[in-house]
Parts: sequence; structure tokens; C-alpha cells
Amino acid sequence: MSVSGSKKVIYAALAGNALIAVTKFTASVITGSSAMLSEAIHSLVDTGNQGLLLYGIKRASKPADKEYPFGYGKEIYFWSFIVAILIFALGAGVSIYEGIRHMISPEPIRNPMVNYIVLGLALIFEGVAWYMALQEFKRGKGKWGYFKAVQRAKDPSVFVVLFEDSAALLGLLVAFIGIVLSQVTGILWFDGLASVIIGLILASTALWLAIETKGLLIGESANSEVNQEIQAIAASYEMIDHVNEVLTLHMGPGFILVNISLDFVDSVTAAEVERTIAMIDQEIKARNELVQRVFIEAESRVVTGNTKEKL
Repeated sequence: MSVSGSKKVIYAALAGNALIAVTKFTASVITGSSAMLSEAIHSLVDTGNQGLLLYGIKRASKPADKEYPFGYGKEIYFWSFIVAILIFALGAGVSIYEGIRHMISPEPIRNPMVNYIVLGLALIFEGVAWYMALQEFKRGKGKWGYFKAVQRAKDPSVFVVLFEDSAALLGLLVAFIGIVLSQVTGILWFDGLASVIIGLILASTALWLAIETKGLLIGESANSEVNQEIQAIAASYEMIDHVNEVLTLHMGPGFILVNISLDFVDSVTAAEVERTIAMIDQEIKARNELVQRVFIEAESRVVTGNTKEKL
């Protein structure tokens, strides 16, 4: 997933959610609907979240300096995690609170047609943003299924927006059902119940986002295929007796840090070690453009019983 593609999706979601939030707040004031108020808060939180993601992308693109020698790539992971917290604390928390409050003290919905018009428009805007996020995600996921692709993804910006928009579409459906049931049956707490359900949807979305971004924030390795390719490259050189260890770390969506421990053949000279290390470094970077830094250690192994360990 390209940075430009990610930003395009986020800008589309930002514009759509800002317009939808204003419309929903207006409708909630006119009609007094709890579900519509929850949806308005949801859209407002999503608007702020997209702003934070854009800020994270901008910060992550800063070049490395003395204070941060490996760059600022993890900024996008941090802000994605903050987005998950905001969805949970603001979106889910306020929606559940408002829903319970309206279930305890239900109020009749005024001018329900306003709600239907707003929900219809919101469905169109959210649907367009969701489709753009889905297409961008599909371009980057390759052969993997959706759930596996999310687990493997190292750039959270697109799947965060996709999750948000999916939750928004589901929330709109719940709000519509709640308002219809309140109007048709006359049971006013259906509207409040819809607000609670929207809050639970947001809480579930926030939890999933937090789980997926936590690993990246702490320090996740590159995908297993990348590690295997690096190990195969190192093992292919005749001067290498054994590849002791390959450690990788994503310093950002476009930056993989590699550390390799190699056991060279006993007859190798210092000059040959230096030359081999330089060749391995160049080949790894040439085969994978995400690999920015490679550190190679020359370490022998000791044999204890049937187990071989690095010295």
C-alpha cells in the first residue's frame, strides 16, 4: 500500500466524516434521537481520527537524525494506537452513556423523516469512503485473505480507516432499525438501545484495532517470508558455514532493520569476511526495498550434545 494511496483514502474519509458529522448533529437536535446523536459523535470522532492518522504519516516521513538514528517511522504506529483508544473512550463510551440515558428516560422522536434523509445521505458518503478504503486495501493484501492480511500488514493507516468505515456502515444500519422500531411500535427505548449497540460496535472495533497496532508499536518482526529470504541469501555464500540467527524489526511501514549472526568457515580471511558481509548487505537490500539497515555479526558456534549454539 503506497503512502499516497493511504493519504488519498484518509482524505476522502476525513471530508466525508466532517460533512456527515455536521449533518447528523443537526438532525439529532431537530429530532431528539439518541441513536442519531451517537452516530454524530461517531462521525466526529472518526473525523478527528483521520486528522491524527495524517499527522502520524507526516511525522513518520521525517528523515533520521542524531536523536532518532532509525527515523520516525513508528510514529504512525503510535497515532494508530491513539486512534483505537479514542474510538473506545469517546465514540463507544459516549454512545453507550447516551443510549442508557435515553433508555431510562426515553423521549419521542420528532420529525423522523429528517433522520431517514440524513441516514440515507450518510450511507452514500460512508459507502464511497468505505469502497475507496477497501480497494486500496485489496491492492496491498495480495493473495492473502482479509483477516490474514490485517495480521500481516505493517502499515496500519489503511486498515484503520477500513475498520472505522465498516463500523460506521454497521452503525448506520443499527441506527435506522432503532429509529424505525421506535416510530412503528411506539416503544421509545428502542432508539436508546440502538445507541448502546452502536457503542458496543465501536468498542469491539477499537479493541481489534488496539490488538493489531500494539504489536507494531512494541516492535514486530518482518513477515516470515522476508526472514526466510534473508536467511537463504546469507546461506547461499560459500564462505558461510551456518546462519545462526536472523532478527528483523519494522521501524516503520517502509523500514525494516535486519540483524544477522553468521558462522564463517574456519579458513576464511579477514578480508574475505569483510567482502562477504558487504555482498550480503547489498543483495538483501537489492532484493527487498523495505530493508534500510543491515547489521551482520561474525559469530562461531559451540556444540553441546546434539544442540548447536552461537558462541
